[in-house]
Amino acid sequence: MNWWQQPFFQVALPIVITFAIATWYQSKRVDDQGKRIDDLGKRIDDLRDSMNRRFDAIDRRLERIENLLADHGRRITVLEERTSPVRR
Repeated sequence: MNWWQQPFFQVALPIVITFAIATWYQSKRVDDQGKRIDDLGKRIDDLRDSMNRRFDAIDRRLERIENLLADHGRRITVLEERTSPVRR
């Protein structure tokens, strides 16, 4: 009887090799998925930073508009006081 015709080589060895390959493949996929999750987390952090910068820019612009409106209100009040027909 040849050595490759023994039950170990015909039955058990292919199963062991299949398990080894499947374990290696699965661990590689888990590593890839972990890397993808890390990349996704980085993209979310970048998006959050970008949004925060945009919100800060919007806040600065709104502050300038509020200051301009307050200045216009003051100037309108002065103008009304100057042109009022009734002097106080």
